[in-house]
Amino acid sequence: MDISILGLALLFAITAALYASVGFGGGSTYIALLALAALDYRALPVIALLCNIIVVTGGTIRFQSRGLIDWSRIWPILLLSVPAAWLGGRMVLERDSFMLLLGLSLTAAGILLIIEPFFKRAGVGAQKGQWTGHKLFAPAIGTGIGFLSGMVGIGGGIFLAPILLLTRWSDSRRIAATASVFILVNSAAGLAGQIMKSGWSLGADALIAYWTLFVAVLLGGQIGSLLASKALPEIWIRRLTALLILYVALRILFV
Repeated sequence: MDISILGLALLFAITAALYASVGFGGGSTYIALLALAALDYRALPVIALLCNIIVVTGGTIRFQSRGLIDWSRIWPILLLSVPAAWLGGRMVLERDSFMLLLGLSLTAAGILLIIEPFFKRAGVGAQKGQWTGHKLFAPAIGTGIGFLSGMVGIGGGIFLAPILLLTRWSDSRRIAATASVFILVNSAAGLAGQIMKSGWSLGADALIAYWTLFVAVLLGGQIGSLLASKALPEIWIRRLTALLILYVALRILFV
């Protein structure tokens, strides 16, 4: 399927706005769209991770200015996720394995997020906002998600947010803020690993040719992050999260 650069830029802008509204960067969807545009799959993670950084930088600044980022609670998640993301970025993965792993992971995350309210109604878990995980859970989950994210070329927030929601880590707005920080640092680490693995030459031509994508995600990300921090009710953030995760999974598995 041939996608024009202007059409791709529009899709990237919409993706950035939707993902930023729930605290994500959109890396998985960027990769799927770039695959439809017939780019070399080895360059996709580099472009997608850079788009992630552009989107969530603005979102992280907005969340911080509104006091939604609790650094004392976030650092245990980030402690080992950054080196893990770098190591994941260094891993060599064939295209079919890469797409299958990403699609299956997102499918599982989306299903868990959808069934979470049923657990709540049944009285499973703690009250809203009460953390139910062990003290070692945060660094362990950060390490696992960081490695997987660096390996497939996304920021990891799309994996982290459902887990934090299911464990009542905090309310949805603070989880969106946490996901933005997680995506930012892990995208940077994963990008470093990807560049060290493949070198700048592989993606340089694509980066120059698709500069309009970076402008598109910059604009879309600012709109989305503003909606997340000011306008969207918690229930809609939760529903958008589930819909986006499953949409991306279906695109990856069946395109």
